[in-house]
Amino acid sequence: MPNLIRADGQGNLIVPQDGAIIPIIIGDGVGPDIWRATEPVLTEAAKRSGHKLEFVEAPAGQTAHKQFGEYLPDDTLETLKNYRVSLKGPLATPVGGGMRSLNVGIRQALDLYACVRPIKWIPGVPSPVRAPEKADMLLFRENTEDVYAGLEWPAGTEEAEALISFLTGTLKAKVRAGSAVGIKPMSEFGSKRLIKMAIDWALKENRPSLTLVHKGNIMKYTEGAFRKWGYELASGEYANRTVPEESWDGKDPSRLVIKDRIADNMFMQSLLRPEEYSVLAMPNLNGDYLSDCLAAQIGGLGMAPGANLGDGLAVFEATHGTAPKYAGQDKVNPSSMILSGAFMLGYLGWKEAEARIQAALEKVVSKKILTYDLARQLGVTPVKCSEFGQALVQHME
Repeated sequence: MPNLIRADGQGNLIVPQDGAIIPIIIGDGVGPDIWRATEPVLTEAAKRSGHKLEFVEAPAGQTAHKQFGEYLPDDTLETLKNYRVSLKGPLATPVGGGMRSLNVGIRQALDLYACVRPIKWIPGVPSPVRAPEKADMLLFRENTEDVYAGLEWPAGTEEAEALISFLTGTLKAKVRAGSAVGIKPMSEFGSKRLIKMAIDWALKENRPSLTLVHKGNIMKYTEGAFRKWGYELASGEYANRTVPEESWDGKDPSRLVIKDRIADNMFMQSLLRPEEYSVLAMPNLNGDYLSDCLAAQIGGLGMAPGANLGDGLAVFEATHGTAPKYAGQDKVNPSSMILSGAFMLGYLGWKEAEARIQAALEKVVSKKILTYDLARQLGVTPVKCSEFGQALVQHME
């Protein structure tokens, strides 16, 4: 019987040798469909690699609301904390009340401060760019600060008027009357812990470079500070293992090259010169935009895995929405969930199991065994969501 995953005092995971128990939030809309296709793929890959993988359901979203009257029960959050590594499907945002986003609620409750998105093309997947194979990146997006901190007030409210009065009266700022207002907090603590995770990951995986993506040319004291704090961290704690781009002579490949790019320029670079970028670290809003832009280059969100990571806690997730009009039709592409599960297995240290899933996906795609979203672009007959999962198991080595 697998034991619980634990963490040491530094937040490093201790994964039982005999296997792991993983909470699963099945999700809303197409969540049940993609989970039925995903579960046998993950368990088979783990089994063939010598690991036992079990799942325990953690209710959230519409299912939890019907059962318990809550979209995100406290018991579910406790389960995610106790088991430490979890997997989730898409969750619908409650309409007309409650928290603004269940996904954000989970991130905030567990302090999952890094949203991590691997970007890597699977040969044969339709792409809008000519050379999708050149994009091989890992994005680290800060999850808790920036404009997504939720510090905003509607136009005309007492709170907004009070803040505008303070800004115009005390700070002599110019704010148009009747504006809605928001605050963009970015701290040294929040920025450095995100960048530290990105640097540690880049060094562990022998990546060649890390790029700080920011809009510091305009927002000099928030995004400009993100850039400054990143360079401070690299030149201090990682002085012997990193080198700034302007000092790089190309002679020591063991050094991680630290770059920085203005956000709008990075969008252009991601299309024109993606092979020059490996690991990206950025504030929340930049990461929200750029992660989806890069996902489009490898086939869309249906082919994009994701994770939300903290210190000793992780929730891996499908990156697309609930697609309610397709719910129960056994139709949608489960690859985002499957790839997120594979990413999770690698995070547990089960690299062999992760590689088995990646290899199976490449085989299945090469044979044009595809769900409708990809099949229609290639003019082939689509398979069902469940059939796609079965094909992966059948083609797994």
